[in-house]
Amino acid sequence: MVTEAGEGELAATLRRIERAAGGLATASVARMEEALPWFRELPADQRSWVMLVAQAGVRSLVEWLGSRPNGADRAGGAVADTQEVSDEVFAAAPRALARSISLQQTVALIKVTIDVVEEQVPHLAAPGEERLLREAVLKFSREIAFAAARVYARAAESRGSWDARLQALLVDALLRGDSPDVLASRAAALGWTDAPPVAVAVGRSPGGEVAAVLHTIYRVARRIGLEMIGGVHGDRLVVVLGGAPNPLAATEKLLAGFGVGPVVVGPAVPSLDSATDSARAALAGFRAAPAWPAAPRPVAATDLLPERALAGDPEARRSLRQDVYAALVRAGGELLETLDAFFAAGGVLESAARALFVHPNTVRYRLRRIADVTGFSPLTARDAFALRMGLMIGRLDPSAPVVPTHPH
Repeated sequence: MVTEAGEGELAATLRRIERAAGGLATASVARMEEALPWFRELPADQRSWVMLVAQAGVRSLVEWLGSRPNGADRAGGAVADTQEVSDEVFAAAPRALARSISLQQTVALIKVTIDVVEEQVPHLAAPGEERLLREAVLKFSREIAFAAARVYARAAESRGSWDARLQALLVDALLRGDSPDVLASRAAALGWTDAPPVAVAVGRSPGGEVAAVLHTIYRVARRIGLEMIGGVHGDRLVVVLGGAPNPLAATEKLLAGFGVGPVVVGPAVPSLDSATDSARAALAGFRAAPAWPAAPRPVAATDLLPERALAGDPEARRSLRQDVYAALVRAGGELLETLDAFFAAGGVLESAARALFVHPNTVRYRLRRIADVTGFSPLTARDAFALRMGLMIGRLDPSAPVVPTHPH
């Protein structure tokens, strides 16, 4: 049990520390340069910031000891006072220091400084105060470590909030179709390297703090080796993925970060410059997805072309017109005629063959050709739906090509 010291002895100890403050800070920085190779490589201005922090630390130790009569905690408010004093240590350095030196490195700096102070305890303490001063230094070093953790936690929160705002601005620019220069500058500020291919996924946000929502997605994306930029727009979570060979499969691994409901993935594009097309397709698919309740999760925007066309998406209408109707017209009239007959027969191949006066094998061959030409198979329910939509849109659109006539 430490015996209570007299006021004179404690005052003498504090005066000794005050006189030695400059020397302790200088000795601490010298020890840092000797023991920590990375510290020697810091720019001169950052080393001077560390010197300021070390000097502030010694001053705070004196102030802290002075607020604790004879080393004993005062009743009530002691912890708050300690936190206030220890936080003031890091107020001496610019916030940029927290971005230049990691928390692990800061802990190493604190340890060196405490070691230097402990070595000087026999010279700093008044007679009979050595053990008291040593214990006080240990307690103060703990508070300084907590203060460092608080500084880095606040910096991380601030950086996370800023990154979330910057990502939201980038996603907003992407959805608006801003110039590639705007996209590139904002993406560079976020460390985006534009690894191809790039795709955009849209789903419902799970709600809550935006930074926390994006962090959930980012953590998974980083684990599977993908680039990620995201933003929350209203109730929608928009995620830009880079470097995923299969964006649909990659998005499936990110589903835990989305809210309930459909998640739609736009087509892969070569770079962020052209990601506006992927974003528009994904958004259009997200709006139209409720029309297909049995849609997989996630679902490709191209698999929602019929629903998107019904919802008024001009790009989906153009795609169906060109990839279905115009493609069949270019391939020859018998394919279009066969598809009409097949649909008119309710999908019964033999009935379509009788209506066309051809052998059923001929109809089978033509149906395979239709699948090759359009990418949609008439024998699959979802594909047949897209083919029907393509035929109707092509025939209703006056810009569609005229069907050439062929003799039977």
